Amino acid sequence: MPSASIVHAACFAIGAIAGGGAVAAVGLSRSKHQSASAAPSTSAGTSVGIVPVQTPSPALQVGKNGLPDLATIAGQLPGTVLKYGNPGPVSDMLVRKAYVAAYDRRLRHPAWTAEHLTLSSLGRSILDASASSDEKGDRSRSTFAEDAAIPLPFRARLQDYFRSGYDRGHMVPAADAKFSQDAMDETFLLTNIAPQVGVNFNRHYWAYVEDWCRRLTGTFQDVYIFTIPLYLPKLEADGKWRITHEVIGSPPNIGVPTHFAKVVLTSRPSSPSTPDVPEVSTGAFVLPNAAISDETPFESFSVPVEAVERAAGLTLFSDAIKASSKHICKTTKCDVMVRRFDDAQKEVRPPNRRAISAPK
Repeated sequence: MPSASIVHAACFAIGAIAGGGAVAAVGLSRSKHQSASAAPSTSAGTSVGIVPVQTPSPALQVGKNGLPDLATIAGQLPGTVLKYGNPGPVSDMLVRKAYVAAYDRRLRHPAWTAEHLTLSSLGRSILDASASSDEKGDRSRSTFAEDAAIPLPFRARLQDYFRSGYDRGHMVPAADAKFSQDAMDETFLLTNIAPQVGVNFNRHYWAYVEDWCRRLTGTFQDVYIFTIPLYLPKLEADGKWRITHEVIGSPPNIGVPTHFAKVVLTSRPSSPSTPDVPEVSTGAFVLPNAAISDETPFESFSVPVEAVERAAGLTLFSDAIKASSKHICKTTKCDVMVRRFDDAQKEVRPPNRRAISAPK
């Protein structure tokens, strides 16, 4: 992918992770609640005197995001607070050839991944037909690997997934990075992987969704994709909402998300006469990390973009984009194509050939 594509993806890439303490209140509602505050009023003929008040300097300096400016605090209190280091939290920003990702050191899987797909990046443009097969990525030559860019104490390990009962699910699919072997290899780093249910999800319905995202390039000039692991609350029998999830590994340290979100933004010329005026569409889909029937309508997983933002504690698109964009299901079909690739492979596999075992 050309460097400009990565820049485009990074431009849409997330603003600061704003903490997710209010996740339980999200609920992925399709409705938007609005509140209005009334301005104070006075009776006719009544004058109100305004006395200027000198505001004292705050004890703690606050940054532009409304949170305490830790660097300034440390400067104000030399030899105290952060004398021996800033604990974070740290979200490692990883810029790859085919994607950008933020790694969550606590959960040991991506906090989010971002891609920019075009016909050219997928090798489907007639202008790129000259590229030889040797220059393109071959999945059979890629292997899962630990990411040395992450400090060892916070690194996801291959052995953590072994016999865990979960697939090593790509957040950025390998099929989105076929333009070079290096790009495809980077999708197999564990910083791009999260635990996913295998049968009827990672190997089936989730793969259909990934294919739908790629097929958008046939209708739109540019396709931006965010993939986000989520931990969503569930209403239990006692009437209380709780977030419950499994943890895998030895020792247990990799979180198993309850859901995954695919959020897309597409653009194309609004008309032949106005090629410089883009028509922008957006859409968000949240799928449970569980077996999903092939007959389930993809559009049934559609939710407002704002619901994903609240659940993840992220800002994906500006308010202006969200207000002016069309819904993706209004500008293209939100239907997945059912393709049982693994079943077809079983039919053609020679009887004496063994399936590749999980790496240890």
